[in-house]
Amino acid sequence: MRQETPLAKKRRARKIYRVLGEVFPYAHAELDFSNPFELLVATVLSAQTTDIRVNSVTPQLFAQYPDAAAMAQADETQLQTLIRPTGFYKNKTRALLGLSQAIMQEHDGQVPDTLNELVKLPGVGRKTAFVVLGNAFGVPGITTDTHVIRLANRFGWTESTNAQVVERDIAALFEPKDYTELSNRVIFLGRRVCHAKRPACGACPVAHWCPSAGIGEINPQAAKQLLAYELAPGREQLHQALLNGATRAELQAAGYKWEA
Repeated sequence: MRQETPLAKKRRARKIYRVLGEVFPYAHAELDFSNPFELLVATVLSAQTTDIRVNSVTPQLFAQYPDAAAMAQADETQLQTLIRPTGFYKNKTRALLGLSQAIMQEHDGQVPDTLNELVKLPGVGRKTAFVVLGNAFGVPGITTDTHVIRLANRFGWTESTNAQVVERDIAALFEPKDYTELSNRVIFLGRRVCHAKRPACGACPVAHWCPSAGIGEINPQAAKQLLAYELAPGREQLHQALLNGATRAELQAAGYKWEA
C-alpha cells in the first residue's frame, strides 16, 4: 500500500469497522457471564486459554462461588481443582482469591467500575479491566488482546506489539464511544478469519481495505475451508440464526456446539 495520509488511514480504519459491523452484528464478549464479578473472574481465567475452555469451567465455578464474598473464603485446593482445565491454575487461583478479598475489603463486595480501581486488583491489568468496563459497565475501552494486536498490525493501524502503544494508536483512529464494539468485532474476525498462522484472506470481508491481504490463503474456496466457529463450512444454519438475532445461550440450549 502506498503511503497514506493520516486522514486516509482513519477513513480506511473506520470503513473496516463499519464492514465488520455488517458481517458480525452479533459481536460480543464471548465469555459467559451474568454480572460484573462473573465477567471479571472469567476474564482472569481466559489468560493463555480459550473462551470456550473458560465457559466450560465457569458454570460449576459460579454455582459454588457466586460472588466475591463466597470466593474470598474459598478453599485454595478446591478452587485450583475447579479451574485446573484453564491452565496456570495456581497463579489464577491466587489472583481470584486476592481480587475477591480486595473487592470485599475495599469495595463493599462490588466490582469497581473505574480503570484506576480495577487495575489495583490482583491479577487485573488494563486488558482485563477494559473487558469488564466495556462489557459489564458500558464504559468504552480498547481490549488489546492477542487478536487485536495482531490485526491492528496487519491493518496498518500500528507498527507495535506493545499493548499500550497499540491501544494508543488504535484510539487515535476511532471515536471513544466505539472502542468496545471495535474490540469485539476485531476479535471476532481474528478468531474466525484472520488466523495467526494461516489467515483466510480469500474469504475475508475486509481484505479490500487491508494492506496485508494476500499473506494467507487467497483462493476463495480454499480460504472458506479455514473459517472457524459459525462461519465454518456446514454451519450455515447456526450463522443465519445469529444474524437473525438468536443469542448464543439460546443456540446452546437448542444443542448447537461452539467449538472453533
